[in-house]
Amino acid sequence: MSGGGPPKKRNFKIELFKHRVELDPKYAERTWKVLEHAIHEIYNHNASGLSFEELYRSAYNMVLHKYGEKLYDGLERTMTWRLKEISKSIEAAQGGLFLEELNAKWMDHNKALQMIRDILMYMDRTYVPQSRRTPVHELGLNLWRDHIIHSPMIHSRLLDTLLDLIHRERMGEMINRGLMRSITKMLMDLGAAVYQDDFEKPFLDVTASFYSGESQEFIECCDCGNYLKKSERRLNEEMERVSHYLDAGTEAKITSVVEKEMIANHMHRLVHMENSGLVNMLVDDKYDDLARMYNLFRRVFDGLSTIRDVMTSYLRETGKQLVTDPERLKDPVEFVQRLLNEKDKHDKIINVAFGNDKTFQNALNSSFEYFINLNNRSPEFISLYVDDKLRKGLKGATEEDVEVILDKVMMLFRYLQEKDVFEKYYKQHLAKRLLSGKTVSDDAERSMIVKLKTECGYQFTSKLEGMFTDMKTSQDTMIDFYAKKSEELGDGPTLDVHILTTGSWPTQPCPPCNLPTEILAICDKFRTYYLGTHSGRRLTWQTNMGTADIKATFGKGQKHELNVSTYQMCVLMLFNSTDGLTYKDIEQDTAIPASDLKRCLQSLACVKGKNVLRKEPMSKDISEDDTFYFNDKFTSKLVKVKIGTVVAQKESEPEKQETRQRVEEDRKPQIEAAIVRIMKSRRVLDHNSIVAEVTKQLQARFMPNPVVIKKRIESLIEREFLERDKADRKLYRYLA
Repeated sequence: MSGGGPPKKRNFKIELFKHRVELDPKYAERTWKVLEHAIHEIYNHNASGLSFEELYRSAYNMVLHKYGEKLYDGLERTMTWRLKEISKSIEAAQGGLFLEELNAKWMDHNKALQMIRDILMYMDRTYVPQSRRTPVHELGLNLWRDHIIHSPMIHSRLLDTLLDLIHRERMGEMINRGLMRSITKMLMDLGAAVYQDDFEKPFLDVTASFYSGESQEFIECCDCGNYLKKSERRLNEEMERVSHYLDAGTEAKITSVVEKEMIANHMHRLVHMENSGLVNMLVDDKYDDLARMYNLFRRVFDGLSTIRDVMTSYLRETGKQLVTDPERLKDPVEFVQRLLNEKDKHDKIINVAFGNDKTFQNALNSSFEYFINLNNRSPEFISLYVDDKLRKGLKGATEEDVEVILDKVMMLFRYLQEKDVFEKYYKQHLAKRLLSGKTVSDDAERSMIVKLKTECGYQFTSKLEGMFTDMKTSQDTMIDFYAKKSEELGDGPTLDVHILTTGSWPTQPCPPCNLPTEILAICDKFRTYYLGTHSGRRLTWQTNMGTADIKATFGKGQKHELNVSTYQMCVLMLFNSTDGLTYKDIEQDTAIPASDLKRCLQSLACVKGKNVLRKEPMSKDISEDDTFYFNDKFTSKLVKVKIGTVVAQKESEPEKQETRQRVEEDRKPQIEAAIVRIMKSRRVLDHNSIVAEVTKQLQARFMPNPVVIKKRIESLIEREFLERDKADRKLYRYLA
């Protein structure tokens, strides 16, 4: 009996098989033969008789038992052999059947490739990535590329056939677009490099050559409009071609070729083409052609700037002719209307044809600003245009129409560099409208002032607004005068006085004329009343600005009411006591300035239908030797006859010089104020910087002359507002 003790522990060990289970080599060969046969059957369209499940298992076993390489190499050999056979079939196809045969074989190859990939799926998933071989489907595509597409007998023939078909389509023939789509898609499926190298690059080269020749042919025989139509049609055709049977990535490249050959290479010749280029299109309002040019030129580098430069040059040249033509300067209203018509015309072109392109709008604005300021009478003419519209031109117009016209005028006003000159004339014209009661609408007048105020600020319109205030105050004053003095006045002449604040109105010192005694009495009564009501004020009669209504009786007792100026009234009242007077008698009795008196007599004696006086000898002009008589034979169908003063619509040369001088004088304090403001904030500044800053501050009202700025600096130095730096004479210092 053995001694007791714990039982011995057993150790378990898992070992590898002593020998591998080898697959019979003949079995691997037999299995491959089965698979090879299946591949041939698939290519022969006999796949329906195959068991894909068994074929998959066979391929699976080969890969599992390390025969993946044999299987892969066998597949590659078999497919290569099949594709070489297919290549012969395609090469043998004649004429139009070539592409159809190529496409049919490609479709077959794709189907076969799908089935083969399904059978060899396990190899594709395991052996291929481990061995870094090409996947089955990609292998099939590469073999097709190498043995079919790059076949010496097929490669060039395929390219030539494709390019020939595209050329025939360009020339108007119908082609099989579906077949073309299939072929180009095949090239893309083989890889972008195949599509680009074997088709796209040669295609683009041939296209460039084609359109180079065609554009040359077109430009020799077509006008600009027709050339652009043909170019647009060709561009659309190429884009349509891409959408039907080329790769989408080709569109940008092919349109670039067409744009270069049809547009970029000829754009300068097109815009300058005689009788049909850009200028002719602008002149004749050819919106469709202009829009076509804009849309085509915008596609090429510098295209739009080419149009813009030619348009700007044309605008500046025609604008310059418009504002400097002596014939057109004779009628200021017509002059401004032409400017507005030109602006409307080109605004519409930019809006309709150029897509309201801001760069073109800026070019238009800069052109107008350039040529409007070539004529230093533009501010005066624009003010005269407004005067004409607000006197009579807007009668019957709706509020909207009035706003449109005033907005257009403001647009021209913005172009003016000398806005202060406009203000000077506008004030004169507004004063005449208000004092004569000839404004068509108070609302329109106020609307214009609001627009000017918005554009230039309160300072610009403060005096204009003061004129309206004076008119309202004058009405109230006259009501009060007649309420308090009606008993004293009796049945004598009626007086209506406008009291104008000095400084708000454009009044000039004027020697008073000798008023008739009948009028003097009531004038004195008003003066006494007014000065008694307002202490510390002074009244000066502006007889050159007034009007009068007088009753006149002519031959056969015919009575008329004459609406005349104060000067004309003074002259006519002389004929109450005499039938005839010489020019010198009238001048002595009335004390009216000679230039005003001549215009006054001219309007009373020389205007047909208004000649209440007659003169001897009869002529259009007034001389100091003339004698004037009351025209007893005057007749008119109207009871009320308005006799205007013969006056030039525009200023005479001396008047123009005087206005210009007043403007220059008014600018001096503005320039000085700007200099002081700048120096107060900067303390020390050099001359050029002051000139630049002053110009920047004042250019909204006028463009200051650097010479004048220098003189104003000198004046400020003399008055000890500034001093020159002792070390650097170009520097100025502000003196507090």
